[in-house]
Amino acid sequence: MKHILLLLMALFMLNSCVTKKEIHYLQDIDTNGTGAIVYQTPSIQPNDILKITIESLSPEAALPYNKLVSAGVKATSLEIMQLEGYVVTLNNKVNLPVLGEISTENKTTQELSEFIGHKLVSEGHLSDARVDVRLINAKVTILGEVNKPGTFTYTEENMTIMQALGFAGDLTINGEREDILMTREVDGIRKVTHIDLTSAEFMNSEYYFIKPNDLIVVNPNNPKVKTAGFIGNVGTVLTIVSLALSITILLTR
Repeated sequence: MKHILLLLMALFMLNSCVTKKEIHYLQDIDTNGTGAIVYQTPSIQPNDILKITIESLSPEAALPYNKLVSAGVKATSLEIMQLEGYVVTLNNKVNLPVLGEISTENKTTQELSEFIGHKLVSEGHLSDARVDVRLINAKVTILGEVNKPGTFTYTEENMTIMQALGFAGDLTINGEREDILMTREVDGIRKVTHIDLTSAEFMNSEYYFIKPNDLIVVNPNNPKVKTAGFIGNVGTVLTIVSLALSITILLTR
């Protein structure tokens, strides 16, 4: 009986092991990780919050075309800028002072900036115009087997999935690195993909850079699933085996 229990414990421990091949990132980066980086600028989506600043050689002339900030104080924190930004409507529009509704459909922030600047000059609003458009509520949600799951706001125009996972404190040892689930919503269409972080091949795909509102889910790996379905954790196993051995010794005296 004692030998059987020890054998069961040994089998359980072996079944719970994770190999280096399952936990090391970018194992083939020397062969698949090189290549030209294709930066992506996502199109503006409904519910995006934009900071739109219009400037001119004559600051007074540009004032009517900018949204007034609270009590005339310059917005410095991200939270204040979001409250005072332009929210893109569900029909892909923003409402600017003087200019009225402007369509953002199928436009990047750079394209919207150029469109507004051309409109200001061509319609005689300003003889010269400098327009800056920035997305200020870009966010990514990371759930599952990571150290700090949650929703994270970022301001970079190009952020990689590895940088995003860094926000979440990296994967736990129990995270499934070979099958990261990502969902992405663009122009009312939801896409789902699976990413293998142990290979560098994804670095040359459209999913190397995240986009606003991406959802990343790290599922538990096989050993974690098996231990969860069998007995909660190793400490519990050892306690039960120890108790069984004690009972066996008492009964066989």
